Amino acid sequence: MVRSRPSTPNLSLADLGGDASARSRRTIRSFARSDVGLHRQGNEDAFFHDDGLRLYVVADGMGGHAAGEVASAEAVETVYGMVKRGLAAIGDPDELPLTEARARAACRVIEGAIQAATYMLFAIAELDHDKSGMGTTISAALVVGDSLVTGQVGDSRIYQIRGDQAVQVTEDHTLIAWQLKQGLISEEEAKVSPHRNVITRAVGNRDYVEVDTSVLALEPGDRVLLCSDGLHGYFDDPSEIAEVASLGGDSAVDRFIELANARGGRDNITAILVEVS
Repeated sequence: MVRSRPSTPNLSLADLGGDASARSRRTIRSFARSDVGLHRQGNEDAFFHDDGLRLYVVADGMGGHAAGEVASAEAVETVYGMVKRGLAAIGDPDELPLTEARARAACRVIEGAIQAATYMLFAIAELDHDKSGMGTTISAALVVGDSLVTGQVGDSRIYQIRGDQAVQVTEDHTLIAWQLKQGLISEEEAKVSPHRNVITRAVGNRDYVEVDTSVLALEPGDRVLLCSDGLHGYFDDPSEIAEVASLGGDSAVDRFIELANARGGRDNITAILVEVS
């Protein structure tokens, strides 16, 4: 689907950008594209971007009998609907400063939206056995004031790009990431592991999932990249992500897709680039 238009983190005002009462409203523009890649018959990725709502979502579906496509589309639709309904709990998204209370409310809205998507997909699969076991990743970002609130399940990613530096701000929920975190394998071993695509958390294969949330300060000139693993799997060097993002707008998104296909295009490829000015 394409639309355009569990634990709460420890937060401090420093995390949220400090005293921002004098700062002006951020102008947000986003650019997005999804590509089937070179080897897949269909596209099981879905995305949503709405600069008015300031919500951005990438989902990478999985499951046979077109279930992956259903999972990602339904999840994106559900997250959109739940966030739109939950904005009243956050207050005016442009109100500054972003207090800890409002930041926690925003995290609850994002987490609740992803939990609702999980329950929705699980219920669909219970009613239609062809959809049994379907699921999807979710990487969601909501701009509130001068901050970015993220929600994460799976191995799609969100990067924050500032100048020539790109930082991955979400954690991959994969077996490889867990093994690396525990020190069980090296970075070199991870690159050739047969378990690279084993996901440890997904939306929909159960009626509940643990959702990671975070709040990050945004500055004018920042860019945010949301992407499926069909894209980030071909970019080992974060500085290259920053270099491509610096092209800006549709040029950057098109270049990301072009490079992922040139380097193999083994999976569906989706990118949303959000620019803050």
